[in-house]
Amino acid sequence: MKLAFLYAGQGSQHAGMGADLYEVSSVFRKVFDEAASVLDFDLKTTCFEDPQGVINQTRYTQPCMVAFAAGVTAMLADAGIRPDYAAGLSLGEYSALECADVLDAKSAVELVAFRGQAMAKASEGLDCGMTAVLMLDRDKLQACCNEASGLGVVQICNYNCPGQLVIGGEKAAVDRAAELAKEAGAKRCLPLKVSGPFHTILMHPAAVALAERFQDVTFSPMRMPVLFNCLGHEKAPGDSIADLLVRQVQSSVYLEDTIRRLADLGVDTVVEIGPGHTISGFVKKTVGSAITCLNVETMADFEKAVAALRGEEV
Repeated sequence: MKLAFLYAGQGSQHAGMGADLYEVSSVFRKVFDEAASVLDFDLKTTCFEDPQGVINQTRYTQPCMVAFAAGVTAMLADAGIRPDYAAGLSLGEYSALECADVLDAKSAVELVAFRGQAMAKASEGLDCGMTAVLMLDRDKLQACCNEASGLGVVQICNYNCPGQLVIGGEKAAVDRAAELAKEAGAKRCLPLKVSGPFHTILMHPAAVALAERFQDVTFSPMRMPVLFNCLGHEKAPGDSIADLLVRQVQSSVYLEDTIRRLADLGVDTVVEIGPGHTISGFVKKTVGSAITCLNVETMADFEKAVAALRGEEV
């Protein structure tokens, strides 16, 4: 078996995530509490209860998701399960780096808290949008974006899987590109509820802030390969992790390419870590049954995944 961990991104979060893991697992609880110590808000209350209704705000979402993922990664490691490769969807890339020992859990949570604030600040005052475009190929959609760019910034920001791309940028340009996409044969164009034009050049102020912040960060050597969003594959020996993370926040996420690369590397099983099954759906649409997908969100999920990975009957 060749195993990869894939970490969920922003958008799958919900109140209550991790509550049962925190209650049952001392390993999860230890990591989660350590992560909470570097934040300026109550991580446990926000994740488990969200009484103020803030978990969907970027500055809260990002540390909540990464703390959750770090706790699950620690639980799997404690069960003797470590991946051969790791990757994540956008925000999930930081969890993949934590899994690879490039960052410890506290540092990863602290960095994404900063990242979330920088992204929220970069989005202030922008009339922005993001739209999922179904069943149109990359080249045709890029041509639509090029034509609509006279109205403002519009880019393909997510290459999720065959038949699902996401465009983002300034709303007028995004809306026009979506109209053109329908004319070009797109089956559907679905506007997404987002708080910013993520993974577009409009995030450049956040990229500048991250570049400055990373000057004080030590990135340790990777224990195993991480596949990076902005590349769709592993980094070259001369690539700087800091530079790739700066690039990531303002450029496209090549998840379909990442999934294809994992298959080429011989990965036959992935564990999606985080709420929901979004990435597993992308895996199935990209490589079919070539890769088996397991998911860990709850304690029941964890027990089922560990049994499957150990070859035990579920």
